Amino acid sequence: MSKTAIRIAVAGLLAFAGTAHAQEWPTRSVTMVIPFAAGGPQDGIGRIVAQRMSEVLGQQVIVENIAGAGGMTGSDRVAKADPDGYQFVQGSVGTHAQNQTLYKHPAYNAATDFAPVALIAETPIVLIARKDLPVNNLKEFIAYAKANQAKMSYGSAGAGSATHLACVVANSVIGVDITHIPYRGTGPAMQDLLGGRIDFICDFISTAKPQIEGGTIKAIAMMTKERSQALPNVPTGLEQGTKGLEAYSWSAIFLPKGTPAAIVKKLNSAVVQSMNTPSVRERLQGLGVQVVSNDRATPEYLGQFVKSEIEKWAGPIKASGVTVE
Repeated sequence: MSKTAIRIAVAGLLAFAGTAHAQEWPTRSVTMVIPFAAGGPQDGIGRIVAQRMSEVLGQQVIVENIAGAGGMTGSDRVAKADPDGYQFVQGSVGTHAQNQTLYKHPAYNAATDFAPVALIAETPIVLIARKDLPVNNLKEFIAYAKANQAKMSYGSAGAGSATHLACVVANSVIGVDITHIPYRGTGPAMQDLLGGRIDFICDFISTAKPQIEGGTIKAIAMMTKERSQALPNVPTGLEQGTKGLEAYSWSAIFLPKGTPAAIVKKLNSAVVQSMNTPSVRERLQGLGVQVVSNDRATPEYLGQFVKSEIEKWAGPIKASGVTVE
């Protein structure tokens, strides 16, 4: 047998072995990295989905929170992980779109350093304030902020996170310059809001809803074009006379670049099956999270969606002048 024939034969055997390995996946537990602190909105979504995915895959999906750098720390670990399907990340608009412009030196290229698996859900953002802030609506909030901006502060899930940029948008629209306090996740920021140590947060509806309904914080405005069915009594910024007060987030699953197509396909199928489970959809919708349609839950759609989101947010971020080292 010639050397060329031997090389072709070896390549064929390796390809066959790789395909067989991908078809067997998973043979042990897999890890879903949530790049934010426990107790935050992405954590809540991820844990609901992971529980059902464990049943679908027949192997435990272990949730690991790796916070830091607006979600880049955990996302970067997955980007650099072995492409064997045993680590994937639940990314967001912050980790896979906004940070590409916000950071001078992002840790990864969100469009090329991951294998897109599935867009799973979209989450509205709501402007909330501490319970004792002397305002009850957006008009009063704007007046108070303009008069007291030098001593006010707002929290976020970290510099560069979706909650940070939502408040950047809010401050720009309102016309104020208020001190930003970054946290390692929305959960810790919420605790300080409840304790009165910060004045407001532009938070995901999924984590804000229980506190709003419990009366422990004040809902000022939905940062959406229309009211949310989950919080029907909270008016939008536009309803209250302020244009441009809009921000949102989304959740999606990504594997490391180079993960075999068979594994990507199998994980996508598990994600879609999990999201189509009535109990999962009910729990997520109860949080105000909108599960995306099946035609938007494909790897191909997510790949193009990420590119469009990077481009969409580049303008507002550059216009704001906000950058992170």
